[in-house]
Amino acid sequence: MKLILRADVENLGSLGDLVTVKPGYGRNYLLPQGLAMIASPANLKTFEQERKKLQAKMDALRADASSFCAKLEKADIVIPMHVGENDKLYGSVTTTMLGDALASQGLEVDRRRILLDAPIRTLGEHPVRIRLHADIFANVLVKVIAENVIYEEPAAPVETEAAEAPAE
Repeated sequence: MKLILRADVENLGSLGDLVTVKPGYGRNYLLPQGLAMIASPANLKTFEQERKKLQAKMDALRADASSFCAKLEKADIVIPMHVGENDKLYGSVTTTMLGDALASQGLEVDRRRILLDAPIRTLGEHPVRIRLHADIFANVLVKVIAENVIYEEPAAPVETEAAEAPAE
């Protein structure tokens, strides 16, 4: 199936490219999402007329993503986790936890855009990539710290007054 891309599609092409894809991918994803249109002579003419609008829209999205990338890279992300013996985490840091930590700082990021190469299962600083646009990635440093668990100290032994009282 031959299509004209109306937007940049990761691992496929950029705006205006003529691509050949499997029919199911084109019919079920690219066409309903508005990312492509069927390559026909009439659609080629239509696309050339709206190319400037689409390019301006893509440039605006790219500019927004690059400015948001600068904000993300300055963010200080700290995730407190419950730890056991030898500072080993119970569980791992998930993309949902990272998304919530960013949201608490006023930086809304869809958790599906957070790319973890491997699960974070140790304390310390870990680099994490966030895909903001087809070609813009933010590299953030996530600090995983031990959760502050407050232990109650055992009460001091209480001396009884009977032991201190003088014998009569």
